Amino acid sequence: MSLEILGGNLLRLRHARGLSQEKLAAAAGISRIAYMNIERRQSEPRPDTVRALAKALKVRVPELLVEAPTLKRVRFRSLKRLKRREQVLAEVGQKLRDFVELEAQLQAADQRDFDRLRAIAAEARPQGIIAVAAAMRAHFGLSDHEPVHDICGLLEHQGIKVLSVNIATDAFLGLSVSEEDGGPAVVVNTWDRLPVEHWIFSAAHELAHLLLHLQAYQVDEAFEDNEQERDADVFASHFLMPDKIFRREWDGTVGLPLFDRVLKVKRVFRVSWRTVLYRLTEELSGTNQRKRLWIQFASAYQQRNHKVLLKMVEPEGVGADAYRALFDLHKAGPEPAGMDRHDFQSDRLWRLVRQATMGGEITLARGAEILGIKLNDMRDLAGSWAS
Repeated sequence: MSLEILGGNLLRLRHARGLSQEKLAAAAGISRIAYMNIERRQSEPRPDTVRALAKALKVRVPELLVEAPTLKRVRFRSLKRLKRREQVLAEVGQKLRDFVELEAQLQAADQRDFDRLRAIAAEARPQGIIAVAAAMRAHFGLSDHEPVHDICGLLEHQGIKVLSVNIATDAFLGLSVSEEDGGPAVVVNTWDRLPVEHWIFSAAHELAHLLLHLQAYQVDEAFEDNEQERDADVFASHFLMPDKIFRREWDGTVGLPLFDRVLKVKRVFRVSWRTVLYRLTEELSGTNQRKRLWIQFASAYQQRNHKVLLKMVEPEGVGADAYRALFDLHKAGPEPAGMDRHDFQSDRLWRLVRQATMGGEITLARGAEILGIKLNDMRDLAGSWAS
């Protein structure tokens, strides 16, 4: 084993977990001095020590022994309080490397020219971001009256990889990777305390960045560009809820209380209540009118549920820009009439793993590593395929 790679991975993962050398050593059942010598590349550990360290860090052994891929053409923005940036990049790099290797092994790489989609977006751009969203929907084969029922399948059908990471924070919702680093890929934080509606919106949001902001794909750039974020939010809103069908669904609920209308419409489009309210505020001219709409919804929630609805705003009230400044205001909170993780499920990687394991190209253990599941679960999965 390479002591340089092992020591670097241990240091990175330990920092990502917020552990001291002493705490990690204790969790792995070794002395602090023994651990320090391993991390400093001065001592080669026994195999059982490597396994104990992997267990203590909650990673697979290969993640300690293999050099983490280096991503460069990534658009990765997050709130400043995110402490795991390096670890997120390493995890995404490993997932993409596994994906690309499996495609090559099965000769199943998608050779679609993503620049064609960018050309369509550039042609529509002079008419505004809403026009870009409409052009993409048309290219994807969606009619003006059709909701997006499966965002993962839709993107995968266009040759875009859809990956999930589970990062316990609402300071990071998603990122995207350009073609040079194994993409195009959309990566969504599917932490279970983030509503599924956020996962779906984040996927559409990152699609906008892939189409519109290729110049921003530099891994060293960590701070948000307000204009780019607004473009991506507007694109995602209108891609998921085109005007014609949104107006039809909203008008169809006339007579119901605002709270019920919003929940009914959000279920149709699989979006957050925030997205629906934002679209309604687009038609209101005054700041006070927009603010009253948000407050009215929050008050109705509190009356019905006897608790405050967490909002992505300052404590003094719901501001008019609560959606437009989404990148700066995310907080994990309840999603009324929420969805579950089956509403955001990528398929292509699972199909490739099935093809490779059933064809004998990879082992069940390797399949489990690629999918990020336990070996026993992989055996059960393979048994279900065979039957």
